[in-house]
Amino acid sequence: MTQTPRRIRIGIDTGGTFTDVVAFDEDSGALITTKTPSTPANPADGFINGVHKVLDLLGATGADVTAVCHGTTVATNQLLEGKVEQLGFITSAGYEFILEIARQAVPDGYGNSYFWVKPPRIVPADLVKTVEGRFDFEGNEVRPFDEEGAAQVARWFRDQGITTIGVCFLHAYANPEHELRMREILQREHPEAVISISSDVLREYREYERSMTTLVDAAVKPKVSRYVSNIKTRLDDFTGAASADRDSIPFYIMKSNGGVLSADEVVHQPITTVLSGPAAGALGAALISGKAGFDKVLTCDGGGTSTDVSVVLGGEPTLTTEGTVGAYPSKIPMIDVVTVGAGGGSIAWISPEGTLKVGPKSAGADPGPLCYAKGGTEPTITDAHVMLGRIPAHLLGGEIPLDAAAAKAGIEALAARLGLTPDECAAGILEISAWNQANALRQISVKRGLDVRDFMLATFGGSGSLLACRLVDILDLAGVVVPQNPGNVSAFGLLTVDVKNDYVQTAVAKHTALDLAGVEKTFAELTERAAEALDAEGFARADHRYVRTVDLRYFGQAFEVRVNAPEGAVDAGFAETVATAFHDAHKGLYGYDFRDDPRQQVEWVNLRVTGIGPITRPELAEIEGAADSVERARTGTRPVCFDPADGYVDAGIYWRPDLRAGDAVAGPVIVEEFGSTVPVHPGFTVRVDAYGNLVITKESAK
Repeated sequence: MTQTPRRIRIGIDTGGTFTDVVAFDEDSGALITTKTPSTPANPADGFINGVHKVLDLLGATGADVTAVCHGTTVATNQLLEGKVEQLGFITSAGYEFILEIARQAVPDGYGNSYFWVKPPRIVPADLVKTVEGRFDFEGNEVRPFDEEGAAQVARWFRDQGITTIGVCFLHAYANPEHELRMREILQREHPEAVISISSDVLREYREYERSMTTLVDAAVKPKVSRYVSNIKTRLDDFTGAASADRDSIPFYIMKSNGGVLSADEVVHQPITTVLSGPAAGALGAALISGKAGFDKVLTCDGGGTSTDVSVVLGGEPTLTTEGTVGAYPSKIPMIDVVTVGAGGGSIAWISPEGTLKVGPKSAGADPGPLCYAKGGTEPTITDAHVMLGRIPAHLLGGEIPLDAAAAKAGIEALAARLGLTPDECAAGILEISAWNQANALRQISVKRGLDVRDFMLATFGGSGSLLACRLVDILDLAGVVVPQNPGNVSAFGLLTVDVKNDYVQTAVAKHTALDLAGVEKTFAELTERAAEALDAEGFARADHRYVRTVDLRYFGQAFEVRVNAPEGAVDAGFAETVATAFHDAHKGLYGYDFRDDPRQQVEWVNLRVTGIGPITRPELAEIEGAADSVERARTGTRPVCFDPADGYVDAGIYWRPDLRAGDAVAGPVIVEEFGSTVPVHPGFTVRVDAYGNLVITKESAK
């Protein structure tokens, strides 16, 4: 007799330090989580190790795997660290300095443009080439495309050895013909070139943002393509799909917009993954926090290289098309995540002025912090936590022992250069890190007009909860919720997301002169593109869902507000519903609207369609209630420093898997589990809710 294969979906989030894995048994509803060290030299090794490990825990084999969904920080870290290889840029004649001109806005924090120096362009001026040819904003050809000039440009890049090239011609969002011809010529004259064209990446106006988005897509394409192809090959070998025994299992990559895309497609749209890992974490935290009863949440995902923060309102992370990753703007739809270089591996260093700095450079997983004893030479945030006793002298339940003496020696050497005691130096490192995270949280909350005092902070990731209490103090938050297995929330989030594809078309028109038939035709074309993409992903037409949105503004404004558009026919009632939603959203964002002022006209700018292929989500289960004292979970006591002025205090150590619903204990305590540690400072109380979440509140706020 042959055993019927089980149906197991796996979510894998590869971070800078650890690879997090969650498996969902669709038949039993069981969820299994684990972690394994990341392998930066070849991330596919850590990926496959994680698959092996979780299947062993389930007593399953590769034949039982029905799908794998993956969140990756490959593109994120490449952009954060500024490791962009040499790029070429081809644009319309007369627009060769579009990257230099950029925008007149000065980044927040400088106050006066006199003090701000523009960063280096993503493509230097000598690697920008132009080609004659021009369309107007309606897609009508004004000047013909210069075929010979295009061929000369292609040969020039070939001779210079520039193999990654972005193409953005004026008004290509309205008519892509010239860009398509340029790509054909590049493929003919320069076969080794990796090419991104703006009409594939972003069919939206604003030449600078479209150029930058296209160039970022080109920049990450080689590395993301190699990474995804390598992992897919290894996965097929492991599951037997490389032979004739079975079909290749569905392998999905998390997108920045909160959906997933097949690995075969993502190599053509790599920019959609620039916030892959952070997006999965925000979605997982949104689902868990909503189940816990919190609808206003700030999320804080702390990893080894960076910390990612986002806003959840009404159970859904907020979206933006004005996002940036590092120094690079990107107008693709993405969950509104702000990323800062403040992870567990962030290095503490001394500036030329003699001040203590933390990050953004990271020790990552290899060599890692000093306490990893793998060749690290500079103290990190993790080393400061180890020295102050806030995390144990081992990780992953003892799998990774830590060298506390090495961490202490590194902090002591840094402290001596700064004229501080070692404890003051370690606490200073953590204080700088906490303020870096707090400033990121302010960017997505206070600067969006939100009152953070009404928000809970959902912390997750391996290092996300280590500074939770300090963030409550700095921002005056309502409290903290720490999900079960917080280090695996991003991997869990990968199992909760649908397949999503976004399509946009710029169609600027005043509301009073709107061509309703034209709007309906554009929506139909975008919907058909979305349908074809979902067909290719294997979803039956009956299961497809489509979400229509519109970007609008008041005539004369520079930026738009996006609102949902109802289903059904595009008629006068449809248009009025959309306009009313815009007035409401504008008032909510900015405190005013012009709905009753006939002098202020509404302008439609972009039409968007998102195609959604729904999946089965895992259900969160309630945990057992407490029938005895919380002391059942106590494993001991150790001295911990929360404030150098107070020295070390005895903190109770609690093993989280032994905590039950209803348990409560006052700080100072340390709650430990397999993949994470939660320090609860003096003056805070932690209780366990029905779903096993830790809910931390400040005693003075009761």
